Amino acid sequence: MEGGQEQTREENADLDEEEQDFTFSRNYFLSKEHASGKKSTATRKLSDITLVDEQKLREAVAEITPKHEKEIKSLLRRYKDSYQQWFFQLRCGFNLLFYGFGSKKLLLEDFCNTSMVDNGVIVINGYLQSINVKQVAVAIAEVFWNQIKNNRKSRSKKSKSFDSEPIEDILSFLDREHCDDDNFVCVIIHNIDGPGLRNSDSQQYLARIASCSHVCIIASVDHVNAPLLWNKKMVRKQFNWCWYHVPTFEAYKVEGIFFPLILAGGVAAQSAKTALIVLQSLTPNAQSVFKIIVEHQLAYPKEEGMPRSKLYNSCRERFLVSSQMTMNSHLTEFKDHELVKTRKHSEGQDCFYVPLNTEALEKLLLEVG
Repeated sequence: MEGGQEQTREENADLDEEEQDFTFSRNYFLSKEHASGKKSTATRKLSDITLVDEQKLREAVAEITPKHEKEIKSLLRRYKDSYQQWFFQLRCGFNLLFYGFGSKKLLLEDFCNTSMVDNGVIVINGYLQSINVKQVAVAIAEVFWNQIKNNRKSRSKKSKSFDSEPIEDILSFLDREHCDDDNFVCVIIHNIDGPGLRNSDSQQYLARIASCSHVCIIASVDHVNAPLLWNKKMVRKQFNWCWYHVPTFEAYKVEGIFFPLILAGGVAAQSAKTALIVLQSLTPNAQSVFKIIVEHQLAYPKEEGMPRSKLYNSCRERFLVSSQMTMNSHLTEFKDHELVKTRKHSEGQDCFYVPLNTEALEKLLLEVG
């Protein structure tokens, strides 16, 4: 019993020392602020950021005159000399992954139109957010089935639909031995690292599709962290990539249409972007505290906001703050940046809320992650 009391006293003493250290540090920097006449906190606010209308910005971008067109065409002609090597590697069981600055859409499609005329080709636009991996597998299976049917002597078989079949059965069909092993389907995936394919499940299924004996993959990546999508097994045994650095310096005209511009957007998108710009200037802990407020607001949209006591308890449970003083410093920063506002609960308690609509909050939550 006495040992437990001594341990409690030690814990309380540690907390007191932590409070004192924090108070000392805060007072030191506050005194420096007053002495210099400058504020140490960032001065950017939501109201200070003005975004352009998206349509006007796209029109302005379209009017920009392309440069170095001759050099770009010459570069693409040089890549054509590698078509035969690329095709040979595909037939040896490798898959091709292209990276480098510039859109690789025209290059990959020209390669397939030139070298894959005798094989089925499917183009997957990974830069679209509505991509469905099951639909990709179904499309590949249907093209492969038609190849088998057309190469057989009896061509009376009807087209087969794979829509109702589980994806596991489709993968088994693509990987099993068939009467003519020369049949295979070439799948072009523009931006295999696109936003609609970045989740773990999609990449796992794509890796399994790539490992099927009757499928070859030609893909492009543009995100600097794209290799983090795959583990060693996926890279070496399933995708079995041959990596090629092919900077084309081509504009991302087609891919860019489906991405909202950073400096433009509708009301909800614009609000989410401006809030995100401000949030990126804050510490990771502050961002996590802000995320708690947003999650509560989405879960309880009819409430006045998140009560102070509830916010503090949630932050303590996630080890984001060690005291009320720490939480208050985060809240002060939120208010200074106009990210969070306060209103009174019916019982008189302060409640914190983000002055954005539901759509903007959902977009912001996805970006903050």
